[in-house]
Amino acid sequence: MSRCWLTGASSGLGAALALQLLEQGHQVALGGRNQEALEPLAAAWPHQVLLIPGDIERADDVRAMVERIEAAWGGLDVAILNAGTCEYLEPDHFDASLVERVIRTNVLGLCHCLEAVLPMLRQGRQPHLVVTGSSVDWLALPRAAAYGASKAAVRYLVESLRIDLVSQGIDVTLISPGFVDTPLTRRNDFPMPQRWSAERAARYIVKHLPRRPLEISFPFPFIPILRLLGALPGRWRLKLGQHLARGEKD
Repeated sequence: MSRCWLTGASSGLGAALALQLLEQGHQVALGGRNQEALEPLAAAWPHQVLLIPGDIERADDVRAMVERIEAAWGGLDVAILNAGTCEYLEPDHFDASLVERVIRTNVLGLCHCLEAVLPMLRQGRQPHLVVTGSSVDWLALPRAAAYGASKAAVRYLVESLRIDLVSQGIDVTLISPGFVDTPLTRRNDFPMPQRWSAERAARYIVKHLPRRPLEISFPFPFIPILRLLGALPGRWRLKLGQHLARGEKD
């Protein structure tokens, strides 16, 4: 079984992924800011769980997490970099500090993790890098400028890294989910078509990870429809976005 590092494990999709991985017998280093939320899993699987709480926005925290993994296990085979956040911009008030918060977590926090973990993955057994992005980067949506920009950056970062890492034997998978029922999405004030439970999403992801695909996206047919809409001419996408924005106000 693999030695895995999972970030964002204290709630939502991360918590559901942790449970799935542990039930399959993997060793899992659980990362997250809320240690109290991680402790029940450590108590239930004491020989499989390594608690490494910390904040991915702090480079020192991330380095300390990876150092603890190396000290405890001597190496790492799979890194599932799942931590992220979401905030929406209001159309009448562009808030640069909001954009900074989202970018700091979703992009810079991810980069802190990559910087710390890639040297250890290079020494792992059949190393696999997995990053959670979003399907939002296929189609611009109202108020999602900060979140969508961060996830578009994640996609480019992952796809570029994949080119560089393939010669080093590190497989790279991008997870691009649709709507998943989590504490973050429960704050949304708009319809979320085909929303999956975190447990269903985690089962789907863990089922497909062994094949090491370039990308894992779900659900069907939401994802193909979204990609099709994202391929429309620019003015058509603008009209669609305006229609969605009016729908949110209604």
